[in-house]
Amino acid sequence: MSATFKDYYKTLGVARTASADEIKQAFRKLARQYHPDVAKTKAGAEEKFKEVNEAYEVLGDPGKKARYDEMGPNWQEGAAGAPPPRDGFRRSGSGGGPDFEFGGTGFSDFFESFFSDRRSGSRSSSRSRNPRADYGEDNAFAQAGRDIEADLLVNLEEVVRGSRRKDTLRRPEMDGQPARSNTYQVRIPTGMREGERIRLAGQGGPGYGGAPAGDLYLRVRLAKHPDFTVQGDDLYCDLDLAPWEAVLGVKATIPTLDKATTLRVPPNTTAGTQLRVRQLGLPRGDGTRGDLYALVRIRTPSEVSSEERALWEQLARISRFNPRGKD
Repeated sequence: MSATFKDYYKTLGVARTASADEIKQAFRKLARQYHPDVAKTKAGAEEKFKEVNEAYEVLGDPGKKARYDEMGPNWQEGAAGAPPPRDGFRRSGSGGGPDFEFGGTGFSDFFESFFSDRRSGSRSSSRSRNPRADYGEDNAFAQAGRDIEADLLVNLEEVVRGSRRKDTLRRPEMDGQPARSNTYQVRIPTGMREGERIRLAGQGGPGYGGAPAGDLYLRVRLAKHPDFTVQGDDLYCDLDLAPWEAVLGVKATIPTLDKATTLRVPPNTTAGTQLRVRQLGLPRGDGTRGDLYALVRIRTPSEVSSEERALWEQLARISRFNPRGKD
């Protein structure tokens, strides 16, 4: 089965010539619209959010975007290895064995085939126990079940508050048992980080000869957020200021993962300044939280009225400021 091509530019509603800033703005608009926590229409919002997140995962990354743009009409020839997973489920088999498919990855088969950082084949792990040592010399055929590892897409809001969700694991036909699906209540603890794993004990491949089943490990992948980027325990957001706000100072409302807060911007703030709000980042293991940094950007109006232009011209005449002067 071949992967179905995903037009990520169409998903974000931008042209192929769109700039990085235009792509980012399109993602932010759609991600806010379909974010599961705020979507006005819940039906289908989660799937749309996943699609938008996937598109930005590629187009927002210069390396992935370059590979995507180079595919052209012969994109299918770029696939390597085994056929891609079906229905957005991650294949978790190894060594040519049967495939387990997990539904919480949040990425399509097309993304998994071309852009997953795990398409090299390290999608699952197997126990390396000595069955005789673990289960006795008399049980020569005892073998522990395979561990299964799959990605789990987690929102930053879930990192702060924790959550419970239902996800499905499809199991292939094995040992004379028909293929089946199991649905799990997955608890996502607060403070999870990219790459950390959630263990569901005994929910992996079946054991043989009385040996225990393997485990299911869900590896956390943090979803892109419309307002924040993550650096360690800290969050970063953009703070757009008008020129007069940067000069005179202002009290600006900024988003957080809890609720909006007011930030005091001091007079004569320059572009690139990082304003810190303590304890509004991601939870740490010691019960504290990282910080939130607002990165200042100075924005100018794209259009001005004749009255506004007259005021700008007046300012230009009386101001002694020279932006190209020597410090």
